[in-house]
Amino acid sequence: MSKMEFSDEFDFENRITDTSEIPEDTAESDNPLRPKTLSEYIGQEKAKENLKVFIEAAKIRGETLDHVLLYGPPGLGKTTLSGIIANELGVSMRITSGPAIEKPGDLAALLTNLNEGDVLFIDEIHRLSRSVEEILYPSMEDFAIDIITGKGQMAASYHLPLPKFTLVGATTRAGQLTAPLRDRFGVVLRLELYTPEELAQIVERSAGILGIKIEHDGALEIASRSRGTPRIANRLLKRVRDYAQVMSDGVITCETARIALEKMEVDELGLDSNDRRMLETMIKYYKGGPVGVETLAATIGEEAVTIEDVYEPYLMQIGFINRTPRGRCVTEAACRHLGYSMPNGDRGVQQSLF
Repeated sequence: MSKMEFSDEFDFENRITDTSEIPEDTAESDNPLRPKTLSEYIGQEKAKENLKVFIEAAKIRGETLDHVLLYGPPGLGKTTLSGIIANELGVSMRITSGPAIEKPGDLAALLTNLNEGDVLFIDEIHRLSRSVEEILYPSMEDFAIDIITGKGQMAASYHLPLPKFTLVGATTRAGQLTAPLRDRFGVVLRLELYTPEELAQIVERSAGILGIKIEHDGALEIASRSRGTPRIANRLLKRVRDYAQVMSDGVITCETARIALEKMEVDELGLDSNDRRMLETMIKYYKGGPVGVETLAATIGEEAVTIEDVYEPYLMQIGFINRTPRGRCVTEAACRHLGYSMPNGDRGVQQSLF
């Protein structure tokens, strides 16, 4: 079993003794738009169906739910789903993130303050440091940690049993998880991008909670431009509401939504100015590709991780870019959408890669 040693780097006077001192996403957890139960949760039918079975089985046996890993693009409801898991199990949830747990002592403070059966949600779990991961392994498997205090002859070892808990980890980059950590999750669920119909239901539900008058066609117009992501759909709904209240009678119709979204430079496929700038850069300066992600990031002034996590998933799903071993390439569909003719780049090489 791994042991945690408190060296001079650990400050006992200022250590985190209460999980409330660890930065938490409290505003997100209090968001009234978040569904509280699986029956309220729209979309992700496969993940939801499996999760319902696992939760019911754990409740029948009187056991804690196996540790859960949720992965997929940002904004699909990983934090929301973790809260639903806690609600369905009838337990409390503590929320933190990988970057917030800087030292092993931070994790020890979190774990020792949990109650029996609680859910610990760690967002961006792929960003945990290796030293923190080493402490997480025995706590996930054996529900205990060993700590060593002092040095030399003054060193003392303590075995701390932990209450049984469920760890829910969320990540947008499952490939960056170490194999030992990934293998300790008993339930692994991938969240997919939503369909326009599912997003329209989410928009109508959110509108009802916020007291917004909206027609179904207006909800579908917002949904079709939301990149398959509920977070974006809810954000666009609030901004379209502003236009409807100021420039119309307060009711979001299809026409009101279309005009508002065009003013916000969100086109009919959900592409914004950043998406178009990236695609146009690839067409104009790199003849459609292939172009490396680092080169592309430097050209448009974005981080490579932003391109990979925010822009690419949706653009690949709608068939506007291809990812090849030599780099990214725009497709003919993207060129048509933007009003460009297909560039004479290294297309033969691209085609030969598939």
